[in-house]
Amino acid sequence: MSFIFVGVGFFAFLACTTLAIDVGMFMTARSQAQNSADAGALAGATALVFNSFTDRTPTGPAVQSAINTALANQVIGSDVSVKTADVTFPNDPAGNPTRVKVDVYRTDAADRNNPVPTLIGGIFGVKTVNITATATAEASPANAMTCVKPFMIPDKWEEHTAPASEFNEFDNKGNPVPKPDIYVPPTDQVNYTGYTVAKDVGTTLVLRAGQGDQLNPSFYFSWKMPGDIGGNFYRDNIDGCNPSVIAYDPDNPYYMTQEPGDKQGPTLQGIQDLMDQDPNTYWQPAPGCACVKGSKFSGQSPRVFPIPLFDPQYYTEGKLNGRVADFKLTNFLGFYADHIDNNGKIYGIITNIMGLVDKTATNVPSTMFAHAIRLVQ
Repeated sequence: MSFIFVGVGFFAFLACTTLAIDVGMFMTARSQAQNSADAGALAGATALVFNSFTDRTPTGPAVQSAINTALANQVIGSDVSVKTADVTFPNDPAGNPTRVKVDVYRTDAADRNNPVPTLIGGIFGVKTVNITATATAEASPANAMTCVKPFMIPDKWEEHTAPASEFNEFDNKGNPVPKPDIYVPPTDQVNYTGYTVAKDVGTTLVLRAGQGDQLNPSFYFSWKMPGDIGGNFYRDNIDGCNPSVIAYDPDNPYYMTQEPGDKQGPTLQGIQDLMDQDPNTYWQPAPGCACVKGSKFSGQSPRVFPIPLFDPQYYTEGKLNGRVADFKLTNFLGFYADHIDNNGKIYGIITNIMGLVDKTATNVPSTMFAHAIRLVQ
């Protein structure tokens, strides 16, 4: 009788060992598979933003980035199975194609043949288990930014009246011109006239200090940022990072007040400091990545930063009505600082930029230039 009870006890002990070892391994495998799917989905969404938002082909950057990144995250020492058909592009709740879904497998299916082997379960006839995971990432339009620089430029408008270098809505006597220039804000997601990723990434942009009230696409105006502590605060916000979150909300507009003077000297000094922090970067144009290369920073180079865009029509009409010069935030633009010439012009290239989603703001337009990449499932 003792031998019988000992034998039953050993059997129970062996079963518990299987539970402790194999089930623990299965849970680890499941977590690693989820990491693989998460990484693949985030990489796919990142490629949508920084490479091509429209190329969803099997050989396109979004699909290939998702697959390569998922494969780089192994499960119990072996690669997962993820094919081009396992990377899909579902729409977000608003019906916009902003999402990337990645499914990864370690199963005994004929087209996978890579299940996770058990350690002790084979004694009980369970030699392998199937592990799957799925993740969905979204490249959401971003309506908020940190590390915003203390200078701004007007958003793009549609030219109808010469000179083309100015926003023309009224003549010098305050009368409406016959064919005024038109600005359509990003809330009109069909007719928006401003900067867009599809049209403007890779375009050279030359910034010059604004002159008086003249509104020119390349003129920048300084603005008073939150948390001003005096001293070199303006310049420090250029060569460093102001942690304030600046958000665009069409229902609660953000207004920027101009700093006195053109601030050309501190602006140029701050930009030069930024370039000195990462001197070996360069712009790789399309058909390459259309992005900044050669940075010594693992993340985004400090030479890539957001510039706030203001509504040129609001500014122009405000001057006509005698309003104190203020600027209404309307979007953000990604800018790579390339070099400064001898005349104080800042040469750069329009680039993609990462942003944040301010959940307190409503009706975030899909036309926002920046995007926020996040896991949604």
